[in-house]
Amino acid sequence: MFSTYLFTGASAAQTITNNIDLSGKGGLVWMKSRSAATNNYLADTVRGANQILFSDDTSNQLNFTNVITAFSSTGFTAGDTIGTQNMASWTFRKQPKFFDVVTWTGNGDVITVNHNLGSVPGCIIAKAFSSSPTVGQNWLVYHRSVENLGRLNSTDAFIYGGISNVTSTSFQPSGTGSGYNVSGVQYIGYVFAHDAGGFGLTGTDNVISCGSYTGNGSTSGPVVDLGYEPQFIITKCATQTRQWTTLDTMRGMSYAPSQYLQPNSSAAEGGASSSFITPTATGFQVTSDNYDVNYPSETFIYIAIRRGPMKVPTDGNKVFSPNLETSADGTGTKLTTNFPVDLQIMNYTPGTSSNSGFLDRLRGIATTTTESGQRLISSATSAEASASVTRYWDNTGFQVSSAFNNSRTIYWNFRRAPSFFDEVCYTGTYPTVSTQTHNLGVAPELMIIKNRSGTSQWSVYSLAWLNSLGLKNRYGVLNATDSLYATDTDIWNNTLATAASFQVNAIATNENGSNFVAYLFATCAGVSKCGLYTGTGTTLQIDCGFTGGARFVMIKRANSTGDWYVWDSARGIVAGNDPYLLLNSTAAEVTSTDYVDTYSAGFEITSTAPAAINASGGTFIFLAIA
Repeated sequence: MFSTYLFTGASAAQTITNNIDLSGKGGLVWMKSRSAATNNYLADTVRGANQILFSDDTSNQLNFTNVITAFSSTGFTAGDTIGTQNMASWTFRKQPKFFDVVTWTGNGDVITVNHNLGSVPGCIIAKAFSSSPTVGQNWLVYHRSVENLGRLNSTDAFIYGGISNVTSTSFQPSGTGSGYNVSGVQYIGYVFAHDAGGFGLTGTDNVISCGSYTGNGSTSGPVVDLGYEPQFIITKCATQTRQWTTLDTMRGMSYAPSQYLQPNSSAAEGGASSSFITPTATGFQVTSDNYDVNYPSETFIYIAIRRGPMKVPTDGNKVFSPNLETSADGTGTKLTTNFPVDLQIMNYTPGTSSNSGFLDRLRGIATTTTESGQRLISSATSAEASASVTRYWDNTGFQVSSAFNNSRTIYWNFRRAPSFFDEVCYTGTYPTVSTQTHNLGVAPELMIIKNRSGTSQWSVYSLAWLNSLGLKNRYGVLNATDSLYATDTDIWNNTLATAASFQVNAIATNENGSNFVAYLFATCAGVSKCGLYTGTGTTLQIDCGFTGGARFVMIKRANSTGDWYVWDSARGIVAGNDPYLLLNSTAAEVTSTDYVDTYSAGFEITSTAPAAINASGGTFIFLAIA
């Protein structure tokens, strides 16, 4: 239904597979070069792929045969005119209560334009596209939050007229005075819904919102409650002359400095000195004093689209990929995951300092050739720091860094999805209890939390362990071998996490003013298992409910000291020696042991395994992914 898709031109026609059915359902493709000053290209299935409009220009549509050349059931084809530029594309599929495309021919009087949105539109973006009149016309933007209309191709405030009587079935463009009902002229309208429901398991969830906020000119800007976490936002100051701004999580709408594009400008992608807007589990916060997004006391309008996926995954390959690189040359080797990565844990395996680094989209990663990312090291207590690690995170994978030339490096890649994995960033409030909303959709069974801005331990919550003890106040430490018997009545506020939120109230998880990240995992049928087993000292099969065995296994002894072991299928989970790494240690990869074997329903602990993972009577927590 919606996709932000990043790609690099190949100076030839290129098939973009974003899994949006345009040929069957219809919709709009909006495309812009990130690396060069070019127009914003818009093509829709009503006017045809070759008929291009520019959102930053008043021109009538032009026939280009090499920009967007075709629509398909899985996306579209980009032409060769983009050369080797870095591109961003946004695809909107026609869908009731989300988006529609309409056309009309002006009559110079009163005209009613019908739409199929099935709800009252929150925003309408319209443009004359026919060859007459010969002089181009401005784009017109209706938004439910303000009385007047704006222009998409201009920095002007919303001071114009042109569309009225907007209902759940139609709207009326004004007569000749506005230029949006000139007799004989053809017009296109892109119609966006607002909080119309219609999605999710119950059919009541919203996926798009058209609202407003009032700027305060502060880096602690207004907080907007959408009821969901957004992946895409267009915003504009409606009451002052300012730029339009487009942000999305694929390019870096995160807690790191923002990468932004402007619908009214042909300028290449800009990089802000700080984050413009940061997503939250329930909306977003403006985190910049830049007047384009936060002009004091002025009204801003926005269109926000919900982050997906909304469906519970049934195939582990859609949300997890272990990728081993053994011969990266640093010149652009791409590793394919077939999904956009949200969390990556990587380890340079051969060295004696083989730290496991946590990188994730929400805290900031590299989506271009720049090698950067905010890395946390699981074996250390240090704060996050920028590191040259991976780059070009896009919709299907990433590129390795030149820092790992010809090296053996493992990357464990996770996608956020209901019942599988979620992530939350928050700021501590100790000694006040902090309740954090999440979008996992179920109660987290494993949580890993780290202070991003200060020196602190990694804190681990295991529901299986807590339930086995009948307690709510025990925790583990990812960067140490300590047992999970540690007691702190405040660390989880002596409260179990729920399907909606979790609570923290200790320095390690809630230090006042410090920034934290929390990684949340749960058992997802046939995909992942967060569990606990009792060791036997002999061969032990762990049934996770899988059908093809585990591709990732993490084990930690809970009732005694022990390391945090990790195995994966990329390095080998076989009936023989299986390499393992330790998340809590800088020790090199061990390749000469056979502790974990294949088992179709999960994984098998061998009789030769040490007490650290199979002591008779010992209790062990684990995370396994199919």
